[in-house]
Amino acid sequence: MTDLGGTSDAVAFAGEWDGPVVATSVHAGHELRPEIAEAMVLEESERFREEDPWTDRIASVVPDRVITARSRFEADLNRPRREAVYRTPEDCWGLEVWHGGTLSDELFEGSLATYDAFYDALAPRLDALAERGPFVLLDVHSYNHRRDGADAPPAPAEDNPEVNVGTGSLDHDLFGPLVERFMGDLRDASLGCGPLDARENVAFEGRNLAWWVHDRYPRVGCVLALEFKKTFMDEWTGELDEQRLRRVQDGLAAALPGLHDELAKLR
Repeated sequence: MTDLGGTSDAVAFAGEWDGPVVATSVHAGHELRPEIAEAMVLEESERFREEDPWTDRIASVVPDRVITARSRFEADLNRPRREAVYRTPEDCWGLEVWHGGTLSDELFEGSLATYDAFYDALAPRLDALAERGPFVLLDVHSYNHRRDGADAPPAPAEDNPEVNVGTGSLDHDLFGPLVERFMGDLRDASLGCGPLDARENVAFEGRNLAWWVHDRYPRVGCVLALEFKKTFMDEWTGELDEQRLRRVQDGLAAALPGLHDELAKLR
């Protein structure tokens, strides 16, 4: 793993970055810088429930990937910069996060520095990829489906796919066949990986990271924003189900060759 000097505690990079498929897991982090942790009143268990634990392990099936350790409650890397720091409960699902009810200006600026460090470090990596032709960035997330409580029924499966593939801002004219191949491979039991219930833009369409890539690399960058339903863990206790996590990893890994095939056609 390599990192970038003074930003290494906020972002690092794994792999050689010599291929056209890379991955991120920007909400997997749980760490906070000390002054943010001191200002926080939100229970750690509640924070953990709103983060995307173990999505870094899902993303790890992609050799070239970004590693981010900081919590979204320090800086949300998948929101526009103006919304990236949760200052009040209205910014984060009504949760009381900070002593006194709001985050100070000084701590706010420090969290924006974390946000900027991520994008400043990622840009030259993707610039180099884009120079070689079309690429795919798999933006790996997870989502809760038991919002009504630990003992309540889960949200209906018809509205909550196992994998929501967000493609709201990509160039469908160019990358549409790639998206269809990817979702088809996730669903294909003959690949030895499932099948997984993968559907497009059911509840999530991708947000700032996808917007940023598609704006910066038009007709070159393709972000697939992947929201994996938290069937691989108990979202209330935080307990991981290793067998189910492996199934998700295997499903994503089995779909990678198809992405390379489709990118080769575009090149």
